[in-house]
Amino acid sequence: MPDGRTVVRALVALKLRLLRNGLRRSPGRTTVYVIGGVAGLALAAGVAVAMTALNGRYAGSGDAGVMLLGVLTLSWAALPLFLFSSDESADPTRLTMLPLRPGPLLRGTLLAALIGPGPLVSLVLVTAAVLAGATGGASAAVAVLGVPLALLCLVTLSRAVAAGNARMLSSRRGKDFAIFGGLAFALLVQVANVGSQSILGRRGGPIDLSPLKPIASVLRWIPPISAADAPRTAGEGRYGLALLQLAAAAALLALLLRWWRRSLQELMVTADSSTLEVARGVQDSRGWRFLPQGRTGAVMQRHLRYAWREPRAKAALFTSIGMTLVICVLSMVQGWASVYLLAMTGVFLGLQMLNLFGMDGSAFWMVAATLRTPADARSELRGRAYAVLSYAVPVTLLLGVVLAAVTGRWSELPSALGLALTLLGCGIALGAMFSVLAPYTMPADSNPMRNAAPGQGGLILLNQFGSMLGVALLALPVGGYLAWALVSDGPSWPVLLVGPLYGALVAALGVRLAAARLLDRTPEILAKAVER
Repeated sequence: MPDGRTVVRALVALKLRLLRNGLRRSPGRTTVYVIGGVAGLALAAGVAVAMTALNGRYAGSGDAGVMLLGVLTLSWAALPLFLFSSDESADPTRLTMLPLRPGPLLRGTLLAALIGPGPLVSLVLVTAAVLAGATGGASAAVAVLGVPLALLCLVTLSRAVAAGNARMLSSRRGKDFAIFGGLAFALLVQVANVGSQSILGRRGGPIDLSPLKPIASVLRWIPPISAADAPRTAGEGRYGLALLQLAAAAALLALLLRWWRRSLQELMVTADSSTLEVARGVQDSRGWRFLPQGRTGAVMQRHLRYAWREPRAKAALFTSIGMTLVICVLSMVQGWASVYLLAMTGVFLGLQMLNLFGMDGSAFWMVAATLRTPADARSELRGRAYAVLSYAVPVTLLLGVVLAAVTGRWSELPSALGLALTLLGCGIALGAMFSVLAPYTMPADSNPMRNAAPGQGGLILLNQFGSMLGVALLALPVGGYLAWALVSDGPSWPVLLVGPLYGALVAALGVRLAAARLLDRTPEILAKAVER
């Protein structure tokens, strides 16, 4: 068994090798990595300058630093939930077969975790939070201890969370958490945006930091935030309280290290439950009796199961719904909400028909083997279209009622629903056509956020932007009439009758045209589906 120092050096070297090999995969990856790192450092430096400018000019500048540390702590704690599978060095289960002791493994992993642009950006942000409230030499002396202590707590917190939940995060449930975590993060960003505008003022108004005081007065005593607030406390002459804040952060660091070590030890000696599963019986399908008979119903059932179980399909579905909800919530908070925002739901959910067979991956060969007649092709695409409609229509109706209730414009609900269903039908038609004529490869790796293989940028742009433009053009008759009715005060209620019929007609025509080409295009689609 290797000694401790050798293990530590090997783990640090392994992290450096992973970074270097990752950058060598392609020039584009290297460019994105460098640009992202430089942009992150530039943004952190800008925050540091802004925090320094607040100090001494505005009352409560130290509270702004505390809030910054609170956001940073929450980000590091949540980081493993939706980036675990994309960071190879964060998964300790990869080392379970090696003869390593928990102590050296812990030290080596901690040092390796401090390598990279993330910890460097965090170091700048922690320093920025300290600069917001620090005054005098006593603050500088305490900051020498407080800043590295806070950074160590942040990194250790993230790795301890990852190690403590490694089994779950590497499973399908963990990938589901990644999807919902990303949506929640996007929603929190918008909430923070609205909140910062109300606190800092708009259109050149005065900056008011007083709303931060009640929250900051509690957060500054919670480690590791307390370590970054200790310099401010020392600058005010309260040295005992500053030492208490540092001690609280040190105690948290000790507890996190203990938790991390125990998690590593359990991972090293506990078998993976996935290797101990016994065979299960065939799942009962009585809950699917409402589906149509024949191939169409079987395709619906398969598509809905994939939408719930397959990480990439679930990511696409919930991202579409999440984008709509984020925009709607933002419009409600900022006061520009409209029932016609419902149109986005029709577009986003209708385009769930895009790249149907690329999403199947290598499993598409089983579909291709059963496509023998034009009727089979029509049933295949019709079943997938019905599956999309089975969740798109209820979501559209529910969101329409919510928007109408919030805005109070119930009179606009019928026309908004008609327009949304029109767009939904047009999206299904174009999605079916693009799935057959312009499929692209989707990698079957463990990262649900990676949605295409390299070198297919043109096909992705054609699918995404071309389909949106096509949906707008196809829906022009209904949308044009609605625009005329709104401008000239004409009746808009006919859209509720004409829109769904028009959307259904376009969807049926698009599915039929796509099915007519599916048999001829099956070899090309299969080649794209299995390509890596």
